[in-house]
Amino acid sequence: MKAGVHPSAAVAPGARLGEGVVVGPYCVVGENVVLGDGVHLVSHVAVDGHTSVGRDTKIYPFASLGQGPQHLKYAGEPTRLEIGEGNVIREHVTMNTGTVPGGGVTRVGDRNFFMVNTHVAHDCAVGNQVVMANNAVLGGHVSVGDFVVFGGNCAVHQFVRIGRYAMITGVCGVAEDVIPYGNAYPFFNNRASLAGLNLIGLKRRGFSRDQIQTLRTAYRLLFAEEGSLTERTDDAAEMYRDHEAVMEIVSFIRARANRSICLPTTGRYAAA
Repeated sequence: MKAGVHPSAAVAPGARLGEGVVVGPYCVVGENVVLGDGVHLVSHVAVDGHTSVGRDTKIYPFASLGQGPQHLKYAGEPTRLEIGEGNVIREHVTMNTGTVPGGGVTRVGDRNFFMVNTHVAHDCAVGNQVVMANNAVLGGHVSVGDFVVFGGNCAVHQFVRIGRYAMITGVCGVAEDVIPYGNAYPFFNNRASLAGLNLIGLKRRGFSRDQIQTLRTAYRLLFAEEGSLTERTDDAAEMYRDHEAVMEIVSFIRARANRSICLPTTGRYAAA
């Protein structure tokens, strides 16, 4: 099946369209854009810059993909946006290309669901099967693991890491790294605080009762009130060295990062 381009659409001569691509009414596709097989631009979609969109991705009206980063030092360099396969990108979603200091590329994985008005900023790295509810936004350089869920109207600060299987509750400002399997919940002034594990998400993803119980026990050790986080992390690494999920959390906490770890509410805002 050949690509189908509506007469009202504007597709630049250099654009590369795969088999079965549909470019709907009033879409604009730039000269450096690559649309994989089966990509569907419903209508009024703008795809520009050095942008590639993976096969079977569907993009709804007024989405804007591949425009230059919202960064004061951006000088028009040919940075990139790479979007994987099977994504659903709803109305008014925006995704920007990277910056030279940030590595030059914004990456989005496969089979993600971006609801209305979500934003992926420059130099972000979004994994697979992530869900971003309406108006959820990612600042620059944010790293998001697989299977993360963002509630509506949440905002993630630049350089924050969100671990796999985490849940970010709606109306939540996330300024610190959220551990894999964690549940971030708005507490003081809507700032995120760690509120345990994403138990519902783990059950839905097929984690066994024993796996979840081990994670819960390790969580209580990691975020107990006694000792420092470093000491507790060392204890957990020794006790659970053969448990892959717990060691994933341990490695996440130990990794060099720009932000501190999001902690439970206990004692954090006692002076507030």
